[in-house]
Amino acid sequence: MYDLSRTLAGIRVVTLAPNVPGPVAAARLRDLGATVLKIEPPAGDPLQSIAAEWYADLHRGMTVERHDLKTAEGRAALDAHLAASDVLLTSSRPSALERLGLGPAALAERLPSLITVAIVGELPPNAEHAGHDLTYVAQLGLLDPPAMPRTLLADLAGAERAAHTVTALLFARSRGKPGAYAYVSLRDAAQTFALPLIHGLTSRDGRLAGAFAGYRCYRSRDGWIAIAALEPHFWQRMRDLLGEGSAEPDFAAAFAADDNATWSAWAREHDMPLVAFA
Repeated sequence: MYDLSRTLAGIRVVTLAPNVPGPVAAARLRDLGATVLKIEPPAGDPLQSIAAEWYADLHRGMTVERHDLKTAEGRAALDAHLAASDVLLTSSRPSALERLGLGPAALAERLPSLITVAIVGELPPNAEHAGHDLTYVAQLGLLDPPAMPRTLLADLAGAERAAHTVTALLFARSRGKPGAYAYVSLRDAAQTFALPLIHGLTSRDGRLAGAFAGYRCYRSRDGWIAIAALEPHFWQRMRDLLGEGSAEPDFAAAFAADDNATWSAWAREHDMPLVAFA
């Protein structure tokens, strides 16, 4: 198996992006072998105060410096790092970046080989609009209020897209194209993950939202099981094993009759796509 951990060896990344999308994207680039320098404001990254362990893991192997970019000293430190780097990763509003001299035109003039990926909520001309993960997933119909999301879908999807965009632009530069300034939208990234809903697979009556008995969650005697007998051979095997000759097996009653440990063993024995959970 090919080892991807040295793919970006020799590539130097400067990131100014705090919170979740920026650090996750930077960590992906680090894991591909890039050298990553994180510049934080004097107060640090808010993620460190609310999820210290995750922050530490995401910044493992990176250099972290704190500078006030509104001061001459802070800008001088950033400029020195950028002059020796290949990639700049940001997540501020375009107007804030323009005030710092980090807009597309200014960077193209000063550092024509630099690749910049700007993580924004929405693409220009709406990049100044305020928003966060919660607002984007709500807008796309990915919430069942009042329940809150169990993960940060827009942030994580945007982070993966940002890392992908960096590698694509590095490839283009290696083929003789100049540096580039690209935007990555968290809303657009989340919209990609909303496509199963948009196309009806996971809508309330969708085949992958419980309408199909072979792809559903059922109560067991002491918890839950999730079974994904989607392919015809799994579905037929599920009917054969649980139907007991009935034309319309009562799967809910069958799964409720035993505990999670029993169903986990059953899945291994019969090669069924099933997991038991509390």
